[in-house]
Amino acid sequence: MRRFDADYLEETRRGMWEEVGKLVDLDLGSRTRVADVGCGTGELTRVLARESPAEVVGIDADPALLDAAREHGPVLAGDATHLPLRTNAVDLVTCQALLINLPEPRRAVAEFARVSSALVCAIEPDNGGVEVKSTVGREVDLARRAREHYIEGVGTDVTLGADSRDLFEAVGLSEVRTRRYDHEKVIEPPYGEAALESARRKATGEGLESDRRTMLGGDLAPAAFDELRAEWREMGREVIGQMQAGEYERTERVPFYVTVGRVDS
Repeated sequence: MRRFDADYLEETRRGMWEEVGKLVDLDLGSRTRVADVGCGTGELTRVLARESPAEVVGIDADPALLDAAREHGPVLAGDATHLPLRTNAVDLVTCQALLINLPEPRRAVAEFARVSSALVCAIEPDNGGVEVKSTVGREVDLARRAREHYIEGVGTDVTLGADSRDLFEAVGLSEVRTRRYDHEKVIEPPYGEAALESARRKATGEGLESDRRTMLGGDLAPAAFDELRAEWREMGREVIGQMQAGEYERTERVPFYVTVGRVDS
């Protein structure tokens, strides 16, 4: 399973679920005990606790992330395919951007169905459907190329998205339904610390370099990666130039799919 640090998770989840209409199928008002699996820093855990009278427990395999999630409520250390919960222990299991990082996501969904007496929910992106708009023209094409090479080499299905419903049906969940939620991340003046750091990582090539091993796991040759990285750095310097002039704007739209299924008694 791929792992991420707390800063990455907090930044990529920033602003999600300010409007919770896409979670309507979870019937949060009637839940009594909820497990948020792969909770990370607890961004979704916090929303579930806010919107539901239930006890919400965050579960993650990474102790460092659990330290951050603990401020949102009780936490447990555990693997998604071997949860530290008895059968029917909760009436809702959720996860967000977890199945895309697992080599065998079906095993996790089957485990979710074991510990839930009512509902299972997976909120998974289709990273192949990401759209980028930028005032730096070359950034759109470079982001697309880098994303395609990353998807080729990553080794798990990071485009899973709406196909989560196939996993739900395969393990016997019923009444499966899916809602699409587009999460937008916008950079515009005035620029915050996270936006400035993102620009710095582009200009130095640090951001792309961190994905070198994954991208070379596909068909990309080392020389081609180095060429892409050089173009990436040039683009990053242009981003910084536009920022200094207060002209840089960027929007990234990531399609998420909220899939919910019922556990048959």
